[in-house]
Amino acid sequence: MKSSKRSFALALAAVALFTTGLAHAQSALDNVMKAKLIKIAVPTDYPPYGSVDKTMTPQGLDVEMAQLIATKLGVKVELVPVTSANRIPYLQTRKADLVISTLGKNAEREKVIDFSAAYAPFFQAVYAGKNLNIKSFADMGGKTVAVTRGAMEDQELAKVAPASLEYKRFEDNNATIAAFVAGQTQTLATSAAVAGDMMQKNPQLGAEYKLLLKDSPCFIGIAKGEDPLKAKVNEIIANAKKDGTLDAMAKKWLGRPAGDLPV
Repeated sequence: MKSSKRSFALALAAVALFTTGLAHAQSALDNVMKAKLIKIAVPTDYPPYGSVDKTMTPQGLDVEMAQLIATKLGVKVELVPVTSANRIPYLQTRKADLVISTLGKNAEREKVIDFSAAYAPFFQAVYAGKNLNIKSFADMGGKTVAVTRGAMEDQELAKVAPASLEYKRFEDNNATIAAFVAGQTQTLATSAAVAGDMMQKNPQLGAEYKLLLKDSPCFIGIAKGEDPLKAKVNEIIANAKKDGTLDAMAKKWLGRPAGDLPV
């Protein structure tokens, strides 16, 4: 009899453990909706994706995306500042429900977290003033370009630019941007983040996106096993893509529409 009772108790414990594990695996969306609050990790030191204004209020494309998701879910958002180093650990330890922080997708990261569909572009490109007619790389012939020595955009530009393009290479992004802003070059080759920040701070230049060098889209990070939350986020992204919201956000912060993002 004692053995029978003990076996029954163990069976109940096993069922409870399984049920708890199953509930935990799918609890994030339920918890968010119950609390009416979603915690989203965002950058605050990487404009124009995420930074703070003079009043220390977070702003940027990633911040706006976080706010959009909260609005569509009908909940409040708690923005959790993260860096490149701790953004994935914050997700794994449940300090954040989502990570929206210029996160690229690769095989190593996919082993530890899940990803949404892409929500924004991250790219290297050529920029110039609106009055400069550049429709193709051939149009850069005979012009000058500011670029950071050895950076990805330096390498990519070398593959496609005409031989008559005059390079002015600098040792870091700050020097590269300073040269373009000062009018030392006609064009600029840099990342979307650097260019977006430059255009926000120097609207008088009338600089705009001209040509794409390399595209590496951003994805939202989601903890493993949180399939209902992932499905809801993907639904929000799909609708925002369809109604033009993603294009408008990318245009506002990066100077070009989001375009055809991978799902």
